[in-house]
Amino acid sequence: MAAALAAFTKGPEHYDFAVHHAGISAEHLLKAYLASLHPALIVEAKDFNSLLYATGQAAHASVPPSQMKTIGLVEAHARVLKILRKQMPIDQRALMPLANARNGVAHNGLHAVAEVQTVFSTCLRLVDPLLTELKVDPAIYWGPYRPLHDRLIAERAAAALIRLESKLARARADFIQRYGHLDKETRAAVLATVTPSSPGYIEHDEPATCPACDSQGWLGGATHVDEDKWAVIFTPYVFTCPVCELRIENEEFEYLDDLGDEVALAEAPEDFYVNWEPDEDLFRGR
Repeated sequence: MAAALAAFTKGPEHYDFAVHHAGISAEHLLKAYLASLHPALIVEAKDFNSLLYATGQAAHASVPPSQMKTIGLVEAHARVLKILRKQMPIDQRALMPLANARNGVAHNGLHAVAEVQTVFSTCLRLVDPLLTELKVDPAIYWGPYRPLHDRLIAERAAAALIRLESKLARARADFIQRYGHLDKETRAAVLATVTPSSPGYIEHDEPATCPACDSQGWLGGATHVDEDKWAVIFTPYVFTCPVCELRIENEEFEYLDDLGDEVALAEAPEDFYVNWEPDEDLFRGR
């Protein structure tokens, strides 16, 4: 990470080096957190020899340790996201600029220069909660680059707030343009015909009131079981409104009160997951 930040401070001619090393540092920290729980968590699920090494059964492996196969940045992030959930502010979609920049440089020497600041601020926001979980002192980790880290985070937050306010303003204006001329009863009848389609994002959707037009929108996200409360917990990642076409995601939720908060669903886990089936590829052969 120090190499990435040093390159970032040298300007555009060094941005390729900067984004490549930022991506690698993020991947290694994600894997470090997973490995701190158990080494097998960073192994490719289908590679049995690698699992043997990761579980302390190297004597049974048929390949040398140099041929162990581990997961990449995207899969490492997906696994950590399922464990840390709300502690991790970067969801799968927000990760993609960082992943694309890192892979672009690694595989063909190309990256989008205009997205470098987005790549870095995404990387920094991803790393911070990992340092907490790994009990690494941020002052030591960031070193002389801590002021730069703070500035990038602050600018990312300011940009997110501006982006959210712009989305809300546009959605309200569109709503008024489409439905503002209708009387209350007619408007209600027209809005009743708008298909309240869910975003189909990740695995689960829940209805929610739109902060722009007060119509029914949808939160899309993931679920997990709180074993202490024995309840299904829903974590939203995106909101969409079919009426005004508002879309909210990532850190934009932080400025909308409780819209992005985790909620406990009414169904018991045994009822909610009654039709759940395991990933065939993951469990084949076990």
